[in-house]
Amino acid sequence: MKILMKPIEVLAWFENGTPHPLRFKLDGKEIKIEQVVSMTEEKLAGNKMLYFRCQSEINGELKPFEIKFELNTCKWFLYKM
Repeated sequence: MKILMKPIEVLAWFENGTPHPLRFKLDGKEIKIEQVVSMTEEKLAGNKMLYFRCQSEINGELKPFEIKFELNTCKWFLYKM
């Protein structure tokens, strides 16, 4: 996987303040998140971030990727793909 740390738009629902991502836009394409494998909390440069390991079917192939949610600014990033 390649590190990208690219800002993305994510459609998610929240339960008790915890986001659950459903799909995101990357280069004009909408990608549905098939499965969230794990979620952890980490600190990056003092900023709390939620770290999601996910997988989706992209171009007919199941691919893993990682996205991050910055709690202070409510921004989403595609970390690895």
